[in-house]
Amino acid sequence: MDSTTAAPRFRAYTRKDLATIPQLQGMAESEITGMEAVSAVLPFRVNQYVIDELIKWSDVPNDPIYQLTFPQPGLLSPEDFSRMVELVATKAPSADVNQAAREIRDRLNPHPAGQTELNVPRLGETEIVGVQHKYRETVLFFPSAGQTCHAYCTYCFRWAQFVETDQEKFASRESENLVRYLRAHPEVTNVLITGGDPMVMRTKVLRRFVEPLLKPSLAHIESIRFGTKALSYWPFRFTTDEDADDLLRLFDQIVAAGKHLAFMGHFSHPRELATDAAQAAVRRVLSTGAVIRSQSPLIRHVNDAADDWGRMWRAQSRMGIVPYYMFVERDTGANRYFEVPLAQALSIYNDAYRQVSGLCRTVRGPSMSATPGKVLVDGVARIHGEKVFVLKFIQGRDPSWVGRPFFAKFDDEATWLDGLEPAFGERRFFFEADSDPARRVAGQRRDLHIVERPGFRASSFS
Repeated sequence: MDSTTAAPRFRAYTRKDLATIPQLQGMAESEITGMEAVSAVLPFRVNQYVIDELIKWSDVPNDPIYQLTFPQPGLLSPEDFSRMVELVATKAPSADVNQAAREIRDRLNPHPAGQTELNVPRLGETEIVGVQHKYRETVLFFPSAGQTCHAYCTYCFRWAQFVETDQEKFASRESENLVRYLRAHPEVTNVLITGGDPMVMRTKVLRRFVEPLLKPSLAHIESIRFGTKALSYWPFRFTTDEDADDLLRLFDQIVAAGKHLAFMGHFSHPRELATDAAQAAVRRVLSTGAVIRSQSPLIRHVNDAADDWGRMWRAQSRMGIVPYYMFVERDTGANRYFEVPLAQALSIYNDAYRQVSGLCRTVRGPSMSATPGKVLVDGVARIHGEKVFVLKFIQGRDPSWVGRPFFAKFDDEATWLDGLEPAFGERRFFFEADSDPARRVAGQRRDLHIVERPGFRASSFS
């Protein structure tokens, strides 16, 4: 698996580099100031591969990859955008800029779906730092060295990992407590190493986190997953980076240990699959025995067209990638700019699904990763004269919820689970607590029935 071509050198551009990006030189100063204002609040990072190979600059600002990676004025409310532009344009003290940015971030639901309240496990009285355990079979691990990406997606639901906030971030510098926790929880069968992006780590660092998972004492761990967008944003990580061959040997080692190695590849647009570099990277990863599964949210301005999804799923199938999930944009960060109504998302999914053969119909969606679990919008039906959404849990905090259908009143404007009302006159959905059947206002959580498991935090919340 020796690399034979010269290795491109990675170069990242962040907020301070905006004015130096060659392709932006023709833009008006006010446009650059607007980008600097937005990126003072939300994270911005891009690299020369994304700039040179993925963005069609003649279509800017409407180009989907440009929308996916570069700061847009609409990411902030008009009021917040104007406030930040004024601070940046007048060269206000950095303390004032940072304070305004923090105030805005705090209103953007930085840790959605109960991540900090419900997902962090314990061993006895000790909180396991850098680990989340939401579903019985799956543990998420956040190595501290992987808490960045080769480029940032403007829609990212983990944006708070990449900016200065007063809240604690998910990150662990060692795997010892993870291993102890896994030994104490034989019901866990797979570990998802995520971030950020674990593929930003050097192989020797990644190996320190992976190899303990291959020991006989953790034989109940059947699968190791990597959540990554490196195949899209820096495919040279798997081909010509100086330790790319060592990385692939680590993948070989995982497979040889009898573990299923799954790459949860984030592909937002078919263009990300079209370059020679991406296709070579996919071939190399698959050559180790790994399986690449594709997932991405449906994002307005980026991929809110059925033809894009149909082309993407067909291309993935040709390349040996398994279409896996179409997600609904999470209720965090700049979701107001990117969100698509659930009814429209279902229509796009169904139209794209009709364009592909059975080999691509492994994909599931539209799916919301909400506080109680992964909720699938399975269809629209008319039952006893009432038009309803047919919903189903793909995963749930309570495993008994999985596969259970439920119904919500049809609403062509709702964009998230908390915007739906129970159908047929019911006062609450079955997973909501008896103690508080009152409806919540948009953006707030309802009480849920959560089954408490050993090692978890207190399980009810409001």
